[in-house]
Amino acid sequence: MKKKSGLIAGIVILILLCIGAGVLYQNMKPAASEGEKHITVTVIHGDQTENVFEFDTDAKYLGEVLESENLVDGESGEYGLFITTVDEETADDSKQQWWCITKGGEQVNTSADQTPVSDGDAFELTLKEGY
Repeated sequence: MKKKSGLIAGIVILILLCIGAGVLYQNMKPAASEGEKHITVTVIHGDQTENVFEFDTDAKYLGEVLESENLVDGESGEYGLFITTVDEETADDSKQQWWCITKGGEQVNTSADQTPVSDGDAFELTLKEGY
């Protein structure tokens, strides 16, 4: 009987921790700003050539801008938009290529559709090789 009550207590604690983590994430995630914004997106291709795109948008998240401007293509998954193609260059899975999103040179830890945009933001989409 003691083993069963200990197991139940453990499950309850685990559920409470999961709920707490969800609430904490919702309260701590970066806020999206309202209104018209001007952002810059630099695409760094596999051959190291760069294309710079400037957008005026009222979108709250980077993914909205990139998709509406047809700059990227990808797949929606449980973690958000997984970018597979940028500026007509597709990452090659056989070479372990992937598109890295950075903001001002610092890697972002969210998918494009969960990355908020503010006026004046500068993002980079870089084709990386190797996981």
